[in-house]
Amino acid sequence: MFPGIDIDNSRRVRFNNAMKEQMGLERLAGLVAFARAGSMGSYTAAARSLSITPSAVSKSVQRLEQRLGVSLFTRTTRSLTLTPEGRDLHERALRLLRDAEDIEQMAITARSEPSGTLRIAAPLPIGIHVIAPALPAFRRRYPAVTVDLRLNDQLVDLIEHRIDVAVRIGELADGRLLSRRLTPHRLCAFASPRYLARRGTPAHPRALAGHDTVNLRYQSTGQVFRWPFRIGGQVVEIVPQSGLVVDASDALIASLAADGGIGVCATFIAAPYVARGELVPILSGFAVDRDNITALWPESRRANPAVRAFLAVLNEIFHDRMTAAADLSL
Repeated sequence: MFPGIDIDNSRRVRFNNAMKEQMGLERLAGLVAFARAGSMGSYTAAARSLSITPSAVSKSVQRLEQRLGVSLFTRTTRSLTLTPEGRDLHERALRLLRDAEDIEQMAITARSEPSGTLRIAAPLPIGIHVIAPALPAFRRRYPAVTVDLRLNDQLVDLIEHRIDVAVRIGELADGRLLSRRLTPHRLCAFASPRYLARRGTPAHPRALAGHDTVNLRYQSTGQVFRWPFRIGGQVVEIVPQSGLVVDASDALIASLAADGGIGVCATFIAAPYVARGELVPILSGFAVDRDNITALWPESRRANPAVRAFLAVLNEIFHDRMTAAADLSL
């Protein structure tokens, strides 16, 4: 019909190109599924992080194994372990995906206005009492940003889980991450007015031995919290013999409000209860300030507009919340 043009050949070329593109996408999906399953140790966990089904992860990995001609995992009914060949390829897959993510981030930073998905990780108490209440205002200010807040007291690899910003408590060391100290917070003892009316108010940390106490056990380590008090110019830590031990700060504060005894926690957690008259600060003259809350973000997110915007807001909300909460303990 048209001289010099082979219609059938043209269709074949388009079909072959489409097939090559589809195969390329399948390979990439297989690499992503393989890298995530290898890092997390199960198809179920990998599927949850990728928002797909475990069977989809399994099929992607199987297709990848067929193309490569090697077994990547040793599978049992209860475990998923990388084979020697799988371990070598896993490291390469992770590097490839990180390079792809860097390219994506460079494209994002080309847009000056904050936009896209912002993944934030934080411990439960900070996420619930400090970050979550500030997110609606952040979204009104930057409506093109979708926030994905993940609360967990377990430490996760920010790069592996594609976290943009994390807030963590404690001394941290990871050369792959940038960090910024946030406003110090105050640790103080609290109890309900009814408990104190019944048992009396201790005037010194030494008097705690005669009181009911509620303590916290860290989910990440299983260790109980050591109560710090500033006595005679130095910080002294004690571990009371508590009849009630919980592994979440909100459970601790709820137990204190229910007349469970005396407990020590950050003032920003107790602040709403103090404002309602359900708790009162005690031993305030012995309260300790801690400067160990840190914001962290991967190097690849340095210029991301949404990350920069959130870090600026994070400084504001931590300063305001921590200052107001500390005033309640005086």
